[in-house]
Amino acid sequence: MLRIKELFSGYGDIDVLKGLNIEFTKGIVYAVLGPNGSGKSTLLKTIDGIIKPKKGTICINGEYIKKHSAKEIAKKIAYLPQHSNSVPYSTVFDTILLGRKPHISFEPTKRDLEIIEKIIHDLSLSKFAFRKINELSGGETQKVLIARALAQQPEVLLLDEPVNHLDPKNQIEILNILQRVTKSLNLATIIVLHDLNLGIQFADYFVFMKNGEIYRAGDSSIIEPSIVKNVYDIDVKIVEINGKKFLTFPVTSDEGF
Repeated sequence: MLRIKELFSGYGDIDVLKGLNIEFTKGIVYAVLGPNGSGKSTLLKTIDGIIKPKKGTICINGEYIKKHSAKEIAKKIAYLPQHSNSVPYSTVFDTILLGRKPHISFEPTKRDLEIIEKIIHDLSLSKFAFRKINELSGGETQKVLIARALAQQPEVLLLDEPVNHLDPKNQIEILNILQRVTKSLNLATIIVLHDLNLGIQFADYFVFMKNGEIYRAGDSSIIEPSIVKNVYDIDVKIVEINGKKFLTFPVTSDEGF
């Protein structure tokens, strides 16, 4: 559904992404993993059109993205960056309504309002739908921003570290929501994560990046100590609990301290 072929992208004269080839299909949660500087965020920005590719193609349903306007792209792709802007004194309802902007010509229609009301209900936001954004907790705010992205009714959902700085309870709740809407709305959900174990628990498919290239991609069967060592330069062990893999990180001591 989303096909990337021979993609080169970056900033100025620097190529961050170097010849990426990959396909993303609907109904699947993809975890994009790799060390800082490996090109994860650049990949999401390039898919969304924030950064123009230097070479290569990005297609959705066989159509080249570059042939579409920003408004048309926003109907197909929703992007939630690491640091997303929101109007602090705007209500939750109005913030989510902003996600309908690509679909609205003059003013919101009855259909637009019905879509917002359903998203608010589905994400359990009803109890604070008319509170101000600056009155919410970090976890609540992140749910609202995800709701705003879903209001675009995209086919592809891009999220850059959506659970960063959240406590474990909110991390799990947010990832559960993303897992659920991916299936129910038939989205291709692509999430940049730093926590390997969270990625393993909630994603269906894994894309390991290193030095601007895809080092390895596949389902959970590719999660092996050698992959983690080669990508992150750390040693790990893998244990299985109830059929799920978990990485354990050996504790080392430094005699200098």
